[in-house]
Order: sequence, then structure tokens, then C-alpha cells
Amino acid sequence: MAKKSVTATAGQIAERLAQKMGYEFVDVELTKEHGAAFLRIFVDKEGGMSLDDCSAFHHAIMDQLEELEYDYLEISSPGVDRPLKRDKDFEKAKGETVEVKLYRAIDGIKLCQGELLGLEDGQVIVGTQQGEKRFARKDCAYVKPVIEYEDIEEE
Repeated sequence: MAKKSVTATAGQIAERLAQKMGYEFVDVELTKEHGAAFLRIFVDKEGGMSLDDCSAFHHAIMDQLEELEYDYLEISSPGVDRPLKRDKDFEKAKGETVEVKLYRAIDGIKLCQGELLGLEDGQVIVGTQQGEKRFARKDCAYVKPVIEYEDIEEE
């Protein structure tokens, strides 16, 4: 089975199962690492996924994927800094600080950080100190939240 159909099929199965189990299907990828094919399915839930949640999803989906060609199955939480991919991801992250990395420099910019103002007509809109920047979504290698850590004072 071709790489695209493995991920497409696994994605459809994972999305249905995630919905049934009260999780959110985020993404699926098939990658070659050290000569083996890793099928990774990313799921999430309000408050984040625990190891037990990932394990439960893994056990529930294993049999449904047995016809697909892969060597290892991994179920993972996408993490707090996961790239924004779907329209609803952009809507959820509106107002947050994001980092936009472009495939190639546009007007001298390859990396931009600022407040996500929205996604309109295929354009990612970011508010920066230099003003509003717009990037075609197809030109973005990724758009992801910037995680800011607070300094913890030692006593």
C-alpha cells in the first residue's frame, strides 16, 4: 500500500476511534527511521493526554490497522507546541504568540514571530512590532505556538 493511502486510511480509522473514545484526532504520519516504517498517530484531549490514554488508544486501534504496511505503531500526544495544521487549530490559537517558518524567504523574512491574528483566505495573519504580516499558508513550513517559560526564583 502506498505511503499516502496508509496515512489516509490510518487517519480515517483513528479519527473515528478518537471521536468514540472522547479524544481529538490531530495527525498521522508514516516515516522511515533506521530502516523501519513508523506509523505515528497523534491524539489529544482537553487537559492533555496521559500515558494511560495513549496506551488505551493504542490497544483499541491495533487490530483495526493490521492490513496496513508499517513496522511500528506509536500513539502520541502532539505536545503544547504542536504545529497548527487545521483551520480549527488556527482558530483556537488566535491571540497567542506564534512562530511562522517559511520554506523560502519572502521580503527578506524566513522566520517571523508575533500574535496570531487569524487565518483568512489562505493567508496566515501575524501581528508584529513592524505591523501586520500576511503569509500564504502554502508558503509556511510550519506555524506553531511559542512557549514562554516564566523564571522561577530560587529562595
